[in-house]
Amino acid sequence: MSVNVLYRTAARAVGGRDGHAETLDGSFKVTLGVPKELGGNGKGNNPEQLFASGYAACFIGALKLAASQEKITLPNDVEVTATVGIGPRSDGGFGLEVELSVSLPGISSDIAKDLLKKTEFLCPYAHATKGNIKTNIHLAA
Repeated sequence: MSVNVLYRTAARAVGGRDGHAETLDGSFKVTLGVPKELGGNGKGNNPEQLFASGYAACFIGALKLAASQEKITLPNDVEVTATVGIGPRSDGGFGLEVELSVSLPGISSDIAKDLLKKTEFLCPYAHATKGNIKTNIHLAA
């Protein structure tokens, strides 16, 4: 599978989970910190928060594309909550789990579920993590 890259970005991290990161163009900067659950002081943001934010935003973008392809008008208050968990893997090292809870007010359950399947195919984050990270994508209650 080849990719026709239309956009690239680059970011640099210094100091790991207790450091900082920024895009090379200077448009985004963040202080990083280890969560208390992983032995840190909980100050600053962590890679899991950044991944959750990016995945949620990307999934909405792909959802908008899927809806436009199906000629479905999405409500303005579409919402995706991405929950990212990190912990030790049974075979050593650390792993991630992802849950995406998608709110599509005013869209019937059948249409929404069909859109989620199409979106999962279109979303580059979903594609990149497929088979690598346990992921649960569902409609919000």
